[in-house]
Amino acid sequence: MFFYFRKIKTYGIKNVSKSKPILLLSNHQNALLDALLIATKCGRFSYFLTRAAVFKKALASKILNSLQMLPVYRVRDGWSNISNNNAIFETCTSLLNKNKAIVIFPEGSHNLKRTVRPLSKGFTRIVFDTLERYPETDLQLIPVGLNFENAEKFPDSVSMYFGEPMNAKDFISENRNEDVAKLKARVQSEISKLTTHIPSDNYDEIIKTLNNLQVDFLNPKTVNDCIANHFENCETNRKPKIKRIRLFFKGLLILNILLPYLLWKFIVQPKIGEVEFMSTFRFAIAITLVPFYILIMGISLLFLFSFKIAVIYVISVLIISLLAVKL
Repeated sequence: MFFYFRKIKTYGIKNVSKSKPILLLSNHQNALLDALLIATKCGRFSYFLTRAAVFKKALASKILNSLQMLPVYRVRDGWSNISNNNAIFETCTSLLNKNKAIVIFPEGSHNLKRTVRPLSKGFTRIVFDTLERYPETDLQLIPVGLNFENAEKFPDSVSMYFGEPMNAKDFISENRNEDVAKLKARVQSEISKLTTHIPSDNYDEIIKTLNNLQVDFLNPKTVNDCIANHFENCETNRKPKIKRIRLFFKGLLILNILLPYLLWKFIVQPKIGEVEFMSTFRFAIAITLVPFYILIMGISLLFLFSFKIAVIYVISVLIISLLAVKL
């Protein structure tokens, strides 16, 4: 993550309890990277509810299960599969009773649009089933806002906001339907404060104006205020012009990892059907093929020349990588 992102900013981590059962409820834009960012930055060893479609292949299923990912089925996966969620929800209530942490993306799907989409009610079932089976559970609900500067590009920057915890028991009354509606509305409202939330009406026009103003998408409060104030007195994020230096080191990096880059550019990237998966697959190449390639090159230099030259090569590539990403 350090080598992949230019900046990773984390706010409100103190809101994530180290001992209580928690549900982390986040917006969902950037496919698997959203889960990886929360996993590495929230301070808890968490379980993740993940769409069942990615578990279809046996190898993928084993890998995802080893990462504490639990499959959840949606209507689009077929009505016959919906009943499989019962066992998953029971697993979640049991985990929460053991003071574990679970991450859910309640929008139910990913999308790069800077807006919080309507939430599905699956997470509310976990909340109320847990309190019904284990009334003494001190379940905390924590809204999370993920904000990417430009999720399609590399390198990118991201900010994560962990909101104030909500006590699940506060949403309990004698009318479960009303409780579900109240909880969904509250969580959507809280997430919308922690990430840029552009209304669906006039979305294209608003995002174009924000881009022209060069607002700082890593600071959702100022962006949301900018929209609410009809683009008056908006804070901008104009950066110093070091584009040529950045391009120089990026070109130098490509030359040093040419084979993985060509595999990415001409074999993997053209096959990616959803733009939301662009960063995920790029990151996968970056943490697998690139280190392996650098290792092979280092070993080759060791046998062809000397240990010193091999070490100089590896260290040089790491420095070039940092300069290409961090500038």
